[in-house]
Amino acid sequence: MLQKKMCMLGAFAVGKTSLVSRFVHSVFSDRYLTTVGVKIDKEIVSVAGVDVMMILWDIHGEDDLQEVRPSYLRGMHGYLLVSDITRPATLQTALELHERARGVVGDVPCAFLINKCDLVGPQETELLIAGLNLPMRCFGTSAHNGTHVESAFEFLAEQVSGGSTS
Repeated sequence: MLQKKMCMLGAFAVGKTSLVSRFVHSVFSDRYLTTVGVKIDKEIVSVAGVDVMMILWDIHGEDDLQEVRPSYLRGMHGYLLVSDITRPATLQTALELHERARGVVGDVPCAFLINKCDLVGPQETELLIAGLNLPMRCFGTSAHNGTHVESAFEFLAEQVSGGSTS
């Protein structure tokens, strides 16, 4: 079994914890609890017949008062950048975190998640993703209803293991 450290990066309240909860436990809660420091969960994904244990580091959200510590990023094999489609400024925060992460760990696999897409609809989400023209895979996700959550995590597992999901 491969073990891979994956980090969740984004601004505060974009839904990082909710995405992990949806992926690992198949649940969603409307109750907002801010992450203090790091919360770690694990989930196993099968990639090309190989089990990959994703060690998911749900890191506190970045805001004007608190930056993500580089020490949290060291040793990660991949990461998910998360933004909130209803708060455009979170897109820029995610892109800034992407540059900082690359400065710490280099060019490791990542994907961009535009979360809360259930609040605007699929057409607006698709237009936003197309307009961003990012050099990474993008997913319009919803931790609330599960849209594309599993596929985003499985995509990252596939990328860090070098295989294809089964």
